[in-house]
Amino acid sequence: MTNITPDDPHALDADFSITVSSEDTGKRLDAVLAGQLETLSRNRVQALIKAGEVTVGGAKIVEPKHRVNEGDAVVLRLPEAEDPDPQPENIPLSIVYEDDALIVVDKPAGLVVHPGAGNWTGTLVNALIHHCGDSLSGVGGVKRPGIVHRIDKDTSGLLVVAKTDRAHQGLSAQFADHGKTGPLERAYAALVWGAPSGLKGTVNANLARSQANRQKIAVVKTAGRHAVTHWQIQERFGPKDQNPLASLIECRLETGRTHQIRVHMAHIGHPLIGDQDYGSGFKTKTNRLDEPLKSVVNRFSRQALHAGLLAFEHPISGETLRFTSPYPSDFNELLQTLRSF
Repeated sequence: MTNITPDDPHALDADFSITVSSEDTGKRLDAVLAGQLETLSRNRVQALIKAGEVTVGGAKIVEPKHRVNEGDAVVLRLPEAEDPDPQPENIPLSIVYEDDALIVVDKPAGLVVHPGAGNWTGTLVNALIHHCGDSLSGVGGVKRPGIVHRIDKDTSGLLVVAKTDRAHQGLSAQFADHGKTGPLERAYAALVWGAPSGLKGTVNANLARSQANRQKIAVVKTAGRHAVTHWQIQERFGPKDQNPLASLIECRLETGRTHQIRVHMAHIGHPLIGDQDYGSGFKTKTNRLDEPLKSVVNRFSRQALHAGLLAFEHPISGETLRFTSPYPSDFNELLQTLRSF
């Protein structure tokens, strides 16, 4: 059995064990485990408990509401993954650049990057395995071959994937450095509600799994992971004599955390249009819009975020590569409609 630390950023592939602290005495078993594991939602933890995969003091516990005590030894056993080996699938790819070392893809919204719970097929990885065959790097793990960074399922835009181990190591080092000492650049176009004051700014706020909903990310004052987003207004929309209805903002990442731009923009009061997780409070705003903007916004069923710029040093040749991606049709329709108001 291997003990996995709560900060492990990857999906768990071994047993997890903890000793209950005094602070957690009297708490529910599912709450304690979910609080320690970033990679598992509370619903997933509850399902594992009910399936008999958790023991407390060596005794199997099947009630998620079981109360734990200080010093209890809790062990969670993860069953074998449903399908540890992603299979090749003939899914069309928009390839921006490709050579023997790497491939740059313009990912459409709606495509999951790598397999996981509930998405074992139909992912970018499945498509890449079909396209690249045995040349795809295995450094990222069997479920994430070649993946050095990712973008959310419903975010569109540019993604680079390594095809060899050497390329994977070189690209991973650049992304870990966040462009501090090299040419790495990542810029996103975001359509947000309202407009921040000033023309540009920085959000420096730590992020962690939300205690209220483990599938969401939240800004935290203590602990969490360091996260910095730089933003700059490109356009404001709405009548000139009124506060901006919305704005087009360029966001550049100094760090790369899950949902970072979405959470940071919502944190400063300007969530992304269409963001069902972090901008749901703006649904009433949509209902007050005039046509045709109201219909266009209601049809836009994802966060308005596009990874439009990606630059990095080629890990083999040393050449600086720079790629841009045009707005996808749904993003462009929303943008043009906003410009008409």
